[in-house]
Amino acid sequence: MRTIHASRITQAVSELYTESSYVIGDDVRAAIDAARETEPSPAGRSTLDQISENYRIAAAERVAICQDTGMAVLFAEVGQDVHIEGPAFEEAVQQGVRDAYLNGYLRKSIVADPLFGRVNTKDNTPAVIHARIVPGDRIRLTAVAKGFGSENMSALRMLTPAEGVQGVKRFLLETVEKAGPNPCPPVIIGMGIGGSFESAAMMAKRATALPLDHSNPNPQYKALEDGLLRAVNDLGIGPGGTGGVTTALKVHIIQAPTHIAGLPVAINICCHAARHATVTI
Repeated sequence: MRTIHASRITQAVSELYTESSYVIGDDVRAAIDAARETEPSPAGRSTLDQISENYRIAAAERVAICQDTGMAVLFAEVGQDVHIEGPAFEEAVQQGVRDAYLNGYLRKSIVADPLFGRVNTKDNTPAVIHARIVPGDRIRLTAVAKGFGSENMSALRMLTPAEGVQGVKRFLLETVEKAGPNPCPPVIIGMGIGGSFESAAMMAKRATALPLDHSNPNPQYKALEDGLLRAVNDLGIGPGGTGGVTTALKVHIIQAPTHIAGLPVAINICCHAARHATVTI
């Protein structure tokens, strides 16, 4: 049994959200630069140049990459041989989010009630926490700061098994085409296929935080990822919706076993301000 004080969790969460709000990942920056070299549209190339310059300024001046600094979503893998000392795990996480958004001068975007009143909580809490128990004596935290320009363009559909691959492709293209410029393309698309209604959505959200050089280890799903990416970029929406071939940087799929009667498919769209970071304690 390994003891970890809750204050370490608070500090780690605070650092994850602060740094990921200022500094975009190397994989995203490299993908934007690579797209700039192959984008035929002058307006698209100009948009990609502006995105790269925005990344540079944000990192150099320690300011937010985007004014929508997102809703804090945390994926936690907690080792079964870990004992957390001090405040409860969720309390430690919420304090870390609070510290990041207050001390990092990040916009606070969370309202306490979704329907009545919609009063801002003024510290961007509560975060959404997805935790699972895993073997080992470590805690692995993946922080996602999810903006809602892209979140609002996401979708979930309960397909029938007979709709198969073509149904999945049709659903994705309909969703991206309907979204148009609203999610600030180029986007990263996470897809959850299988599982249940709620787990498909969680898989899709997790998929948006995978490295861009990652592909599904199953050859069939990798081929589907690649084919869907080509189809999305053939839509011609382009960077910022100005036209071009760089509508998406990557399609990531996470799949899971499901019921014989169903084919749940969730699509979570993430804008080019793909703010996520991971640490192991």
